[in-house]
Amino acid sequence: MKKDFEDSIDNKVYEFRVLARLSQQELANNVGVSKQTIFVMEKGNYVPTLLLAFRIAEFFGVTVGEIFEYKKGVDKNEN
Repeated sequence: MKKDFEDSIDNKVYEFRVLARLSQQELANNVGVSKQTIFVMEKGNYVPTLLLAFRIAEFFGVTVGEIFEYKKGVDKNEN
């Protein structure tokens, strides 16, 4: 049976963007995505690709782990 995990990725994109005094559009332009992508990422409704996560971290001069945090879930099929 296929495992069905409830893993998630939390992020601090909003915090870093606000501290840098950037609009969503400015950040989007600097990392090569749309404003909508930044919006949904900040709301926690979008998990970025690994490439985008690295672009964002590099833009802010920090590690990926400082902005994105992996939250391990449990297998929903186990009882």
